Amino acid sequence: MQSPFHELKERAWAANMEIPKRGLAIYTFGNVSALDPARGVFAIKPSGVDYQALTAADMVVLDLEGKIVEGALRPSSDTPTHLVLYQAFQGIGGIVHTHSTYATGWAQARTAIPLYGTTHADHLAEDVPVTEIMSEAAVASDYETETGNQILACFRGRNPLHTPMVLVAGHGPFTWGDTPEKAVYNAVVLEELARMAFVTRSLSPSATRLPDYLVRKHFERKHGSNAYYGQDAK
Repeated sequence: MQSPFHELKERAWAANMEIPKRGLAIYTFGNVSALDPARGVFAIKPSGVDYQALTAADMVVLDLEGKIVEGALRPSSDTPTHLVLYQAFQGIGGIVHTHSTYATGWAQARTAIPLYGTTHADHLAEDVPVTEIMSEAAVASDYETETGNQILACFRGRNPLHTPMVLVAGHGPFTWGDTPEKAVYNAVVLEELARMAFVTRSLSPSATRLPDYLVRKHFERKHGSNAYYGQDAK
């Protein structure tokens, strides 16, 4: 008998398979979750399973209280972080965590990724934010839940739909989107922005932020009320 969560698990599996395909992580690193908001459940990669061996049937389905609804394997160790974000960020339908090289490098440097150019501004109108480093007490408490709380603290006063990515200091990147596919897209974009910013700073350590008028133009032509980029723009 087919699982009632078959389509959700297939979608989560396909999104997870993009991580190694796009070079965002190696071996078992990283994870993607896919949310079904109507049923209040999400599917996520099981912990420590190599992508080459991963199947859609392996995906673990949980409710938004963290209870396993379906799945024989242990869910990703990052599941509590995903849960915190789903509970707090209305409108997101997928979350990605990777260990992509350049984004993780900026996270390890505990440094926001500067908005140097129009490619960055096409996707978000601010630096890619970085959280504070987690306290020893938080680590000793509930590490993965506290990771989510670190992200929430970083996003006070920010719109997570306008800035769908963050660097967790000392750890690595998380991205999200209205679908799991968009969340993966944002993870790929984040890694490219991180690489471009690294090159820019390497060539010119004194490089400055793109002027606000260019930031506004590039962000608003894709995301503003009068957006005109692409075939779906009005």
